[in-house]
Amino acid sequence: MTCAICEKRKAARYCPAKGEKICAVCCGTEREVSIDCPSDCSYLMAAHRYEDQHRRALPDETPLLDVKVSQDVIYAHQDVLSGLAFTAAKFSAAHATTTDSDVLAALQALAETYKTLGSGIYYEKPPDAPLPRELYATFAAFLTESKQQSAERTDSSAFAGATRIRDSDIFALLVFLYRMGLLRTNGRRRARRYLEFLRNQFPAAPELKREESRIIAP
Repeated sequence: MTCAICEKRKAARYCPAKGEKICAVCCGTEREVSIDCPSDCSYLMAAHRYEDQHRRALPDETPLLDVKVSQDVIYAHQDVLSGLAFTAAKFSAAHATTTDSDVLAALQALAETYKTLGSGIYYEKPPDAPLPRELYATFAAFLTESKQQSAERTDSSAFAGATRIRDSDIFALLVFLYRMGLLRTNGRRRARRYLEFLRNQFPAAPELKREESRIIAP
């Protein structure tokens, strides 16, 4: 039996996404690229274990790499950071085709927007692709609500000592999540490693219910 993808090499591995057997070479090169792999595929999990043992460094030209993120900001606004992570996880649960690259595009674009706020010149450029653009708007709506709640808490005597979140703080949080995503993902077009990580942070959330396995016994 020949591979269902290249139709040249011997088929050696059952691909649950294809429902057919493919060769090891196509499994390795097309995994999370042209093949939309289910997260519980044994070959995918093995590849991810290998990637975890061989972490890649970020290139020097990576956007926002020169930004210094204070641990104090992360600590002071953990609720907003967690809210952003949950927003991404919830969005991906409702939009099954969401990938790591969609999340990273939305985070980078929104971080760049908040960067301009710090310079006093507001400039907004959401992603062009529909899905990351929608996620960008979802992130923006959450942050608008968070800023309003932060202002109300600091103005209320019931929340003595509460710290109002600033645009520069939000910029730092977005950069932090963006960098974390770059380190978590493997860079493949259909990769969802970062999204899987975010969803695992909220195991009890009913909104993040996992899809049923797409693995079919051959």
